[in-house]
Amino acid sequence: MILIKPIGMLGHAKSAPADKLSSAAQATLAYLQPGTLSLSALPPLSLYIHFPWCIKKCPYCDFNSHEAGGGSSFPEEEYLAALRADLEAALPLIWGRKIYTIFIGGGTPSLISAAGLDRLMSDVRSLLPLDGAAEITMEANPGTFEAKKFKSYRQSGINRLSIGIQSFNARHLEALGRIHNDGEARRAVEIAHSMFDNFNLDLMYALPSQTLEEAQRDVVTAIGFAPPHLSLYHLTLEPNTYFAKYPPMVPDDDASAEMQDMIAAQTGAAGYSHYEVSAYAQSGRQARHNLNYWQFGDYLGIGAGAHSKLSFPHRVIRQIRHKQPKIYLEQSRLGNVVQGEVEIGRDDLGFEFMLNALRLNNGFEVNQFSERTGLALNIIEKSLNQAEAKGLLYRDHKVIRPTDLGRRFLSDLQQIFLLD
Repeated sequence: MILIKPIGMLGHAKSAPADKLSSAAQATLAYLQPGTLSLSALPPLSLYIHFPWCIKKCPYCDFNSHEAGGGSSFPEEEYLAALRADLEAALPLIWGRKIYTIFIGGGTPSLISAAGLDRLMSDVRSLLPLDGAAEITMEANPGTFEAKKFKSYRQSGINRLSIGIQSFNARHLEALGRIHNDGEARRAVEIAHSMFDNFNLDLMYALPSQTLEEAQRDVVTAIGFAPPHLSLYHLTLEPNTYFAKYPPMVPDDDASAEMQDMIAAQTGAAGYSHYEVSAYAQSGRQARHNLNYWQFGDYLGIGAGAHSKLSFPHRVIRQIRHKQPKIYLEQSRLGNVVQGEVEIGRDDLGFEFMLNALRLNNGFEVNQFSERTGLALNIIEKSLNQAEAKGLLYRDHKVIRPTDLGRRFLSDLQQIFLLD
């Protein structure tokens, strides 16, 4: 958390003529003018870096990812230069703020060469003040694991991996369109174990034709590797994906519920705390980057299609970069990577905060609402009362959290806070 400084304490930006400032610097000065909110302090700041290429697009994936053929047909040097330019242009928006976590996501960031990742991390360190204990995570696909390259990643500063296993079952991996097989999945975890003391395994359940026994075998196998963190996601048929157009046969709601109960039992017995909808962690190993999202912290997103949420004394804004890699690279050369920007209105802030915070099983401290939104808690009093009356929410003078029923019907609970 950083205390808010008056405009006169922002360094060189205060004395430069407005017409000579960069567009980001001019925007920053505008954002610091009086507005509709009043934040006493700014939340922690994270950095998200998006790498938009994959070897193959998975049929369930709705992320901003684009096929790169054999894995070498993407413009690495040009993209790294664009990322640096993107970050440099955004610096006036975050002057003086320390970065506490970094997440390199995709796509498949582990397609980046060892030299390319080292260049990226060097650029980040040269431009941003990093916390000494910063969590720096990189997503990795088991089909791209090379021990030598991942050792170099570690030396370049990556201290946490998030490995997209999805399943240890060969038939299910094929149904999901993954480029790795079950043997490569196991080998990837072994390599991660040998080089990283902090890593996450991503798995999915309710897969096409998956049985409860098969889902349990995946979870037990994952736990057997003793990963510090597990992410267990229910397969959803997202719009604009191949699976949405050609839906596979998936387990029904009752079967899915049985799988969820099994996951809770297996992870609990192994000592993992279920701290968020899809996240399970050993003691002290929660994903700090994701926690910052769920606690309505700030994040600067750079790269094709990346999103940002940034707070200023009297307003909170969101940005999105150009999504298509080719357009992003073209606009980077023109100094115009931001495609859209919006200030979050007072009527939306309460819902956006609750949409994130209610994903956490332990909820949030009452005073965090006003700290992160600049609004008094009574602005959502009617919704709080309604959720409490339905048994979906617990609150006292210190904490607000979903009940067991609220966690089971989270979408219904979140929707209560959506104002017309």
